[in-house]
Parts: sequence; structure tokens; C-alpha cells
Amino acid sequence: MNVRINLIHWTLVALPLLSAAQPKQFITSARSGDTAGHSSTTAQKTDELTPRAESTISNGSDTAGGSINTLPLFGERPKTAAQISEEIHFLNDCDRNFSSRPEASEFFAARGWDYVTKGQLDTATHRFNLSWLLNDKNADSYWGLGVVCYQKNQLPSAIRMLKKGLALADSNIALMTDLATLEIKHYQEKPDINVLADAEGHLQKSIALSPNSAIAYQKLSVVYYLQADYPKAWDYFHQAYKLDLSGLDLAYLNELSAKLPDPKGVFK
Repeated sequence: MNVRINLIHWTLVALPLLSAAQPKQFITSARSGDTAGHSSTTAQKTDELTPRAESTISNGSDTAGGSINTLPLFGERPKTAAQISEEIHFLNDCDRNFSSRPEASEFFAARGWDYVTKGQLDTATHRFNLSWLLNDKNADSYWGLGVVCYQKNQLPSAIRMLKKGLALADSNIALMTDLATLEIKHYQEKPDINVLADAEGHLQKSIALSPNSAIAYQKLSVVYYLQADYPKAWDYFHQAYKLDLSGLDLAYLNELSAKLPDPKGVFK
């Protein structure tokens, strides 16, 4: 059966210029994983395989900045003969322990998320890298790497990884919203109207796919706040209010009110 794995909510570091309007949460919904779908025999085999994977693809793989295992997509560099040999051994191990490589990819992605929640980011990166090696069409691999990059304060890399994931899962609303969240943060750090427009596009598509997404409406409000279009910011904030009062960012509400009192008089 499928199991829903709830990820922790990441709090974005507020910027001095616009602390209250900074979106609060990064991961916006439960994540799916199917590690429980393995039989007990498979689970035992994968538990045996995982520690071995810790050292797999490591010999001759160190760089001046550390092991390539801790770099997204193994650093996206040409591989040596030794690295290719290690990869072949790893893939052969997985072929013996899983019914398919996509299944193995899902398993290692799930392990990556586990390590993210524990704050073990380098180990998480390695797991997501192995997941990607097994199946480069698994959007979860890129999503996980994006979360790790964000946690390591590598915002451009985080955005690039999430874009790769979204290209493979273009109707994934949570991933779409996460990408928009990071683009908003990136705009606040380094204003670029194209980045903000991209965030707006993702949020509009998110709402088209899920009209009851209060968090998408609230983040759209932030987008228009950043554009100094305060009436429109209020329109989207009211939409979020109608859908989910409990999820409203009251600090942002105060900042928006300071720019323009609520035109509808709901918030005073």
C-alpha cells in the first residue's frame, strides 16, 4: 500500500527589507513514498543494501570540495572509469534486491527524505543522487536535491533542481508551489522581474489545478505586494482568507495593511 510521509515545514529566513511578507513555509503538503510497499523480505534486503550504498560510488570520487556524493547529481561532471565501474556494481546490487530500477529509485528517494528530516543533508544528498542514478525521470530525486540545496543556502541551485523536477511532474501542485516560494525568496534577495513573473505563473497554474489552495492565493498576494499592486494583493489575500483562516500570515497582513488599508474593511 502507499504511505503518506509528512515532511517537516521549512521556515524561510526572513529578509530585513520585507520580513513579514516572506512566505512562511517551503514544503506545502504531504509527500508520498512507497517503502512500506515492499514485502518483509524486500525490506530486509534493502536494509542490508543501504549501508553498502553509503560507500558505493566513492573510491576515486573525492574532489577538492569533498566527495561528489554530497554534490547534486554527483556534481554533473564527466565520470572516470573507476566511477563508472562503481555505478555498475551499485546498479547490479539494486537489480538483485528490487523488482525494478524505478522501484529502487523510489526507495532511495524515500531514504533521502528521511535523512532530510533528521538534518543529515550530505547523506540525504547521496540518497537522492542514487535515486537519480537509478531513474533520472524520478521527479522526487530533483525535488529532494532542491530541498537540500535550499537548506544549505544554495538558492539558485535549489531553484534549478526544482525546475528539473517540475519538468517531469508538471502537474505536481506542491512542487509547483515550492518552486514559486523559492523564486519569491530569490526575488527578494536579488530583484529580477522575470523571476517574479515565473513565480506568479507557477502559482496561477497551481490555482487552476487546485482552486482551493489557500497557500497559493496567499503567495500570489505576496507576489503582487512585491509589485506594489496592493489592491490586487488584497484580492488574493481575501481569497486565502475565505479558504483557510487558520493559515493566514498575520505578520504579512499587518505589513500589507500598512501599505493600504483593507479595501473591504474585513481587517482593521
